[in-house]
Amino acid sequence: MKKRILGKNAHGDSLEVCAIGLGCMGLSQSYPPFPPKSEGIEFLRKSVEMGEDFFDTSEVYGLFPIGDSNSEQIRNEDLVGEALEPVRNQVKIATKFGWDIRDGKCVGVDSNPKTIRKAIEGSLKRLRTDHIDLYYQHRVDPKIPIEEVAGTMKDLFAEGKILFWGMSEPGEETLRRADREFHVTAVQNEYSLWFREIETGILPAMEELGIGLVPFSPLGKGVLTGGVSKDQKFASNDIRNTIPRFNDTNLLNKNLAMADVVKKFAESHETSPARIALAWLLHQKSWIVPIPGTKKIHRLEENLGAMNLEISDQDWESLMKDLSTIKIEGDRYDEHGMKMVGL
Repeated sequence: MKKRILGKNAHGDSLEVCAIGLGCMGLSQSYPPFPPKSEGIEFLRKSVEMGEDFFDTSEVYGLFPIGDSNSEQIRNEDLVGEALEPVRNQVKIATKFGWDIRDGKCVGVDSNPKTIRKAIEGSLKRLRTDHIDLYYQHRVDPKIPIEEVAGTMKDLFAEGKILFWGMSEPGEETLRRADREFHVTAVQNEYSLWFREIETGILPAMEELGIGLVPFSPLGKGVLTGGVSKDQKFASNDIRNTIPRFNDTNLLNKNLAMADVVKKFAESHETSPARIALAWLLHQKSWIVPIPGTKKIHRLEENLGAMNLEISDQDWESLMKDLSTIKIEGDRYDEHGMKMVGL
């Protein structure tokens, strides 16, 4: 299995992980249907046998009621923790903090140091471990100076509770301020052929600062795999049902032009669209580690196969030329979600 150094911590230690990680959120929220807990555990353990060693979760995943009346509500960290406990020394676990959780409900962001302390103790317990490999601030809390958050990360590092820390969807200046206080190892941000705005924003700053990138939704929430069709209706508990670029039929049908181009390119290289989308990300920078989510072994096998795909620079340039005329329309979150990114 090919590995990458995602980034380093303030002491110069490297975070080396599988070049393609695994996003675990979909096992318990956002993309129904959800497997029973026993099947989720079996899937995660099988993924380790296949060579996967980088798993992404959050304190908030699976916190909300999910699925229909017959669905089993599973807190994602509980699932990941139970599945990976027997192989903990073989894997790297990333989770996230930064939410105001009251009576089992998330009511906003909260990165107060006391809240962070409570969050990490909960995550450690649910994940059945004594340390978090990579601990992200899930969303920036505008009420708490980022230097204070970074200082708390420095303390948790000194205590051995985290080995590396990162941020999810921060603005460039916030990232720079955080990094000055205590070096940030990685940033998690949406990035794919479907969403490339970070290329002229935060990505150059990350390269300058030596911070790795973990793209989530690297397959465009299913679009780039060909898994979304025209006029598709999403379930009420599917996150795409809340996203303008998906829930507006006119916008969706226009946006799917990108999927058609990627499909033709994949066919010309005798591979799948998913592998093309992931291989393109790997081709961009050596410090990019995408985390596609899946619940099926054959899809995980397909995703991991992107590491071995060889495409010439000339062919990548041809693909980008074909895609350059396609403009993706519609926001990538609902109005509330858009207000929480890039702070």
